[in-house]
Amino acid sequence: GRTSRYVFVSVEKHPLAADDLVRAHAAGPLPDLAARLVERWPPLTTGLHTLSFEAGRVELLLGLGDARALLRELVLQADALYLDGFAPQRNPDLWDEWLLKSLSRLSVPGTTAATWSIHRPMRRALTSLGFETGLAPGFASKPEMTVARFAPRHTPQRPAGREPLAPGAKRAVIVGAGLAGAACALALSRAGLACTVIDALPGPAQASSGNPAGLFHGTVNPDDGPHARFNRAAALATQALLDELGVPHQQGLLRLETRLAPAQMQQAPGYVQPLSAAEASARAGAALGHPAWFYPGGGAVDPAVYAQAMLGASGATLRPDSAVAGLREVAGGWQLLDAGGQPIDDAALVVLAGGHDQLPLLNGCSDLAADLVVQRGQLTHLAKAPWQPGLPVAGDGYVIADGHGGAWCGATAQDGDADPALREADQADNLQRYARLAGLGEPPRAPLAGRVAWRLVAPDRLPLIGGLAAPGPQAAQLRLQPRRPGLLVCTAFGSRGITWAALAGRLVATMALGAPRPLEAELLDAVDPLRFALRRQRRAGG
Repeated sequence: GRTSRYVFVSVEKHPLAADDLVRAHAAGPLPDLAARLVERWPPLTTGLHTLSFEAGRVELLLGLGDARALLRELVLQADALYLDGFAPQRNPDLWDEWLLKSLSRLSVPGTTAATWSIHRPMRRALTSLGFETGLAPGFASKPEMTVARFAPRHTPQRPAGREPLAPGAKRAVIVGAGLAGAACALALSRAGLACTVIDALPGPAQASSGNPAGLFHGTVNPDDGPHARFNRAAALATQALLDELGVPHQQGLLRLETRLAPAQMQQAPGYVQPLSAAEASARAGAALGHPAWFYPGGGAVDPAVYAQAMLGASGATLRPDSAVAGLREVAGGWQLLDAGGQPIDDAALVVLAGGHDQLPLLNGCSDLAADLVVQRGQLTHLAKAPWQPGLPVAGDGYVIADGHGGAWCGATAQDGDADPALREADQADNLQRYARLAGLGEPPRAPLAGRVAWRLVAPDRLPLIGGLAAPGPQAAQLRLQPRRPGLLVCTAFGSRGITWAALAGRLVATMALGAPRPLEAELLDAVDPLRFALRRQRRAGG
């Protein structure tokens, strides 16, 4: 049967700093568990943070921000609710009907609720929202407490686009053994599914995920919009998973800032820190000409090593040298077909998690391919590098020391270019970027060396993660759009596969099985595969 899992969701406007958490647990009865909580405690940035324990069997989904805003962004179906705000008289915003209605949206018939408070207006509001309420003996110094059970007269209709796509699945087939596929296999296996990963190539991470080194880090922008929030959540998830799996990687990353002075740069302790040019230069071991963002949890890693670590931890069955040419919907799931139309495998849940090579498959079951661009990228290897930064440096290009006296630098970006050969002109571009980052007077000379790979890129530079549209009229909102059961896509990672994979895998698993989503509803819409079709529909409608 499926592995038993427990997800505890907590919304905190004023969370404890890590040092305060240590002090709070200093004399506690469970020091080992407290130490693990402190070890995983995230930077206190707004949004949702997933803290994973017991190999994913226990999760704390920590929402940092105002409950009145954040509760409406949660996508989950709660088994039990607990209200633990300060006294209603002192903090009425956490007890009024508006907030309680947000909680009722997260409830299903049978959801229980409890609180230490017996505030009558709160109990009346719960009753009006469909809860059967009563009093029970209290705890500590409280003689009574409120208990409730959600029993509405009419079962609320759930948004069709948020329904689980394979709630009863016991097995999944993932097409693609790169970073995306490996992350999906890990998340689904931790949710109790047996996973098979199929790839056309002889082994894992040999296409877009096959570069010898790559960066991972978040982004910052002044309005903290969807891109910045998604990239922050993804980068923090990657940092946590690399640490959990023990994947060797270079820790810390500098991203040069060419427009803002250090005094104008935001900081988020534990996530990103602005540095002056002098401070950044000291970390990089070179005279950098600009201030920089320092991401202490960012860095660089060999993507193939990372993908293999995820696959190993997942226990998935790997089927290399198996090209999937088509899909056929069958009773209870999907059948995967070879080039001759013969079945390769079938499962209740299929995840398309490849890159540009999967465009024909996407064409066969959706119109997504029209929105995507295949982009060629060439990176360069300097076997003897005049500058090897003390930590990865990014800006106009990037430089990663290879640990052997050399460095990787890059990378070019050419849309629609299918040339697989290393090109002298592209290497010259990469070495120019290297020289600018290193502060060299002229680019170093080096024999032609590096790698060419292709990225799949969406117009808005965000991935495609979610279900495909079911046949029929298109809904006016993504959350209302019915989806094809048992089929998800996890693709268009561009040059951010390392950063996005861990979070994307979790998203796929929660969308398939109906578990609490690790992202706010607005960010789910931002990566929804159907967002471009909806925008076209809105433009056509005037």
